[in-house]
Amino acid sequence: IIGNGKPPGKNIIRYLQRKAYSTIICADGGANSARRLGIIPDYIIGDLDSISKETLKYYEHKSRIIKIKRQNDTDIEKCLKLAVKKGIEKAVMTGVTGDRLDHTFCNLGIVLKFYNKIEIEIIADKSLLRAYTGKASIKTSPNEIISLYGFDEKTIITAKGLKYPLIKTALPFGKKESTSNVAISDKIELNISGGTVFVIRDFNTLRKNGLF
Repeated sequence: IIGNGKPPGKNIIRYLQRKAYSTIICADGGANSARRLGIIPDYIIGDLDSISKETLKYYEHKSRIIKIKRQNDTDIEKCLKLAVKKGIEKAVMTGVTGDRLDHTFCNLGIVLKFYNKIEIEIIADKSLLRAYTGKASIKTSPNEIISLYGFDEKTIITAKGLKYPLIKTALPFGKKESTSNVAISDKIELNISGGTVFVIRDFNTLRKNGLF
């Protein structure tokens, strides 16, 4: 999914395509970024108030363009709803951060909103974000930087395999976080109860070590 925020590099899109992410969905003005990158999306969806007339005409016979006027969900949500409808099980969102902090904050919330419907990851510059709950074993490489963020006192986290381990710890937003923690083995074990946690990793490190 390509949003209307800071666009991903073309190398990121091509890398994802090689990794079998075969469908490209642009959220309205995200199509402007796709055109600059020389990419033909499968779908362009939204209220079409951000896509330029030139881009709209360019993709008129190249992509399926879906105009949805409703305003009770964002264009990114429209993309995810389409993906779920098409039976897509995993989505990578790009172009969902940038110079609008409110849009960035909204898109982070969308990861939580759709958590039980489709597996979502966000790639933003050098970072990759994914949400976790319950038990999870994550492949890592020694010395990899990993940050964890919770949201309330009810979300309890135990994390093993980190330089600064978490043992039944809450990471309520604005009070406590685990920023720039460090992996000390080839995997970390998470046990999360009572909520969801964001895990943010360095995307370039993941690519280099074959972990994405």
